[in-house]
Amino acid sequence: MKIGLLIAVDRELEAFLKSGEERTEETVANRTIYKTRMEGHEIFAIRSGCGQIDAAAATMLLIVHCGCELILNFGVTGALDAELKVEDLFVVEKVCHYDFDVTAFEAVKPGQYEEYADEFIPLDAELAQLAAERIPGIRKVADASGDKFVEDRAEKLRLRNMGCSICDMEIAAIARTCERSGVKCLSIKCISDTFDGNGEDFNTNVRRSAEKAFAVIREVLKVL
Repeated sequence: MKIGLLIAVDRELEAFLKSGEERTEETVANRTIYKTRMEGHEIFAIRSGCGQIDAAAATMLLIVHCGCELILNFGVTGALDAELKVEDLFVVEKVCHYDFDVTAFEAVKPGQYEEYADEFIPLDAELAQLAAERIPGIRKVADASGDKFVEDRAEKLRLRNMGCSICDMEIAAIARTCERSGVKCLSIKCISDTFDGNGEDFNTNVRRSAEKAFAVIREVLKVL
């Protein structure tokens, strides 16, 4: 199977680059695409950059240029629940693009696209369940995804009250691009900054947490 692997930032990408497989590189649209084989699959990996715009563009490149039939995302995430700890693992079941808002002219909720029943974009349920069954202790959660790194406690509580447990800056774009393209999507996240954490905690923990999330991806690839 042709599988796209989308990673947001360099320090998360390092987990993939250190994995040991031989790989080739191609530059397309000013982005580097790394091609290798893992667990019997043809893998195309790309670093998207932070935020929804770059994530959507990179996802579409993997689908259209590389012909990927499945998109896997891994990376670090922030906690919206005080009980969550650094290196806790999650599989994203659904995501709210919380700073998307067309309520001024559509009868929808903040964060809701009109074609969905509520403010959550679904990810592939079978893949999420597969990961949950494969990895002891991993939890299925709802993710709040927007174009900012959330440090403010009040904002974290607001997103938690929307029903989300974690937050990031890319998966809403990845999930929506995949859903509209008819491509399945799986996202594995690992806590880098806790509810009381900030950007410094991200910098301290990003590499270690990204490596743990990538290890889950390797396990899932074995059973696809």
